[in-house]
Amino acid sequence: MSKMKKLMGASLVALMTAGVNAEDIAITGGTAFTDGGKGKVENATVLIHDGKIQSVSAGGEVPAGYRTVAADGKWVTVGFMVSGTTLGLMEVSLSGNINDSRASKTANGKGLEVGYAFNPASTLIPNTRIEGVTRAVTGFAGSKDMWLGQSAVIALAGDDMIVAPHVALSVDMDEGAANSNFGSRAGLWDAVITTLENARPADEEAGKDDDKKAKKPKYDSGKAALDRVMKGEMPLLVEVERKADILQTIALKKRFGIDVIITSGAEAWMVADELAAAGIPVVMDPTRDLPEDFDSLGNTGAAAARLHAAGVKVAFVGPDTHNARLVVQNAGNAVAMGMPWDAAVDAISKNPAEIFGVADSYGTLTPGKDADVVVWDGDPLEVMSSPDAVFIRGEEVPLVSRQTKLRDRYKDITRAPAYRK
Repeated sequence: MSKMKKLMGASLVALMTAGVNAEDIAITGGTAFTDGGKGKVENATVLIHDGKIQSVSAGGEVPAGYRTVAADGKWVTVGFMVSGTTLGLMEVSLSGNINDSRASKTANGKGLEVGYAFNPASTLIPNTRIEGVTRAVTGFAGSKDMWLGQSAVIALAGDDMIVAPHVALSVDMDEGAANSNFGSRAGLWDAVITTLENARPADEEAGKDDDKKAKKPKYDSGKAALDRVMKGEMPLLVEVERKADILQTIALKKRFGIDVIITSGAEAWMVADELAAAGIPVVMDPTRDLPEDFDSLGNTGAAAARLHAAGVKVAFVGPDTHNARLVVQNAGNAVAMGMPWDAAVDAISKNPAEIFGVADSYGTLTPGKDADVVVWDGDPLEVMSSPDAVFIRGEEVPLVSRQTKLRDRYKDITRAPAYRK
């Protein structure tokens, strides 16, 4: 057998056996929530097999060969998801090193893709996952114009962390974008609408006689991104704040028949009924409570509760990428401001999974889905609760980060300085 055939055979075996040798886990005795914040199961037995949820049952038997994780008196949830970060694209914001989340010199912001710059070794990823956050939407924070590239959904551990590379094309339509690009909202909206009009699918009948003469078009990554949006393969993520601009965004969806997500949305609660009728979800920070500029005069901590009450699907972000883990605390704050507990849990689990198109593999403790599971020492939305165990796609990850290592190294102030050893 040739060396090439041997290599091909070994690769085939590796593919066929991938996941087969993954550890089988039984999490027993806890209170599990199988459907976001619903589906409560007391004395639950959660079985994990080949990296997937096998079953969740009350007092179920543990099959032979499964490692048991005792969760008596504890809470068990799906691993949570933060819906807006630059994880893996930046490290220290003010360092002289390159910041891959900002492509300020590119002339093609639409074509930016996370996969070309993503760093799975970022220290911010362990900082985030040890707090029970196992998935994240990551994307770009800036470009030369209002187009902010294509976001991806990542798992916060594993060999292939980018689980969905094209989950939204982002465009910044707030006051700052209007000012820096055209000096007027009129110019900004005209540019975006013109771009989308030009991206409409061409008439399939037109030009058939010229097929033989036609030359292969040059690849355009921005056009490819717009094609995904226009074909319904990827939503348009619109960063917008004030009520008037949100109404324009609703009109944009109706005009082009595309999927739209609003992010930020300070005054989205003012048009909650219209958003619900249009089927437009809102990705937001529920702790924003004060005006930050003239775009966000309507900021209120009750926004998430009001949007949910109107039937708008809501997902949450953290304060920033370095504190993305605080998305869980943000959900707790939303409950304090009137949002039901189960709805707040949905906003960091099943809702973002559905909004960003990964609900077939993540978001609930449903048989066949990836085993992103967290065992908590109490109510996960309580600020003093923390994870006792975190599983990502069936693999238990150590609750260790650069921060915990520094804590452990220097918490004993009586030890001799390292340089003396």
